[in-house]
Amino acid sequence: MPVIRSSDAVTHEIHGARFVSYATPRTGSKELCAWRGEIPAGTKAPAHTVNREEIFHLLIGDLLITLDGHTERISAGDTVIVPSGATLAVENPTGHTAVSWVTTSVGLEAELADGTRITPPWAN
Repeated sequence: MPVIRSSDAVTHEIHGARFVSYATPRTGSKELCAWRGEIPAGTKAPAHTVNREEIFHLLIGDLLITLDGHTERISAGDTVIVPSGATLAVENPTGHTAVSWVTTSVGLEAELADGTRITPPWAN
């Protein structure tokens, strides 16, 4: 039975946020990836278009989520379904770190507005 201990999770940092990956092909997951996102106060991540559906669940804090140009404030306990092909931006306008849990399928890639493609190691 694959058990990924918190001490074995791999941490990545990009655009001011921290991603702590648990379920990936490297840890034994064949179809899904899951990670904890830590979004510090004042962080505004660049908009990016995803090629896989994501389920974004906010565990702690408040965030502004912009999905295809529509912005919503979400709070702890809220879940956002990000469709494949959608453009997503995440902003933490508060004074506290927000913590999320994200699940998607293996093979997630993101494209920034300037055309740069990112293959996040925490999702592949």
